[in-house]
Amino acid sequence: MDRKELTEKLKNIIKPYAADTDAYENLSEETDFINDLKINSANLVDIVLDIEEQFDVVIDNADMERMLDVKTAVEIIETKLAAK
Repeated sequence: MDRKELTEKLKNIIKPYAADTDAYENLSEETDFINDLKINSANLVDIVLDIEEQFDVVIDNADMERMLDVKTAVEIIETKLAAK
């Protein structure tokens, strides 16, 4: 799975939680989940759970704490998929 396809899957996971639809429509690797998309911390946990289910990976607490923007999320998912 290439980075673009991975980002599209991530975007679909994020969609129900994004409060700022304009920021969601203009999503890029620099998009911050909390500051740009206005996603609260409880929903960030839901996103992590959805990512684990979608990609069949396990995200530990250290990675979860770093997963605050699209770029970091994609990098963590890539690392987890490569380790499988």
